[in-house]
Amino acid sequence: MKSYLLTADAENDIDNIKYHLLEQGGPRLARRVMDKIEDALAFLGRRPGAGHNRNDLTAKPVKFWQVFSYSIIYDPAPRPIHVVRILHTSRDVKTLLHGRRRPGS
Repeated sequence: MKSYLLTADAENDIDNIKYHLLEQGGPRLARRVMDKIEDALAFLGRRPGAGHNRNDLTAKPVKFWQVFSYSIIYDPAPRPIHVVRILHTSRDVKTLLHGRRRPGS
């Protein structure tokens, strides 16, 4: 059994990350980044307290873990942990975490 569950948003984020990396950097870069994200997800499932809170971005009880320029945002309370989003740090994380969409995002 996996030590983490991806929400529908997180699954969509992964698909978008793969597509973007393949388009911009090719298969080698995409595989490298995706491998690191997958390793981090497995690690977080084993160590659900890892990461840090970002009270400046959300009051939700989630933790943040950085992989390159991507933030893995997850709820450490349930078992397995629930991965809420995986977002590039250039995105409007605060707005996306609260379910509000900005035009063009």
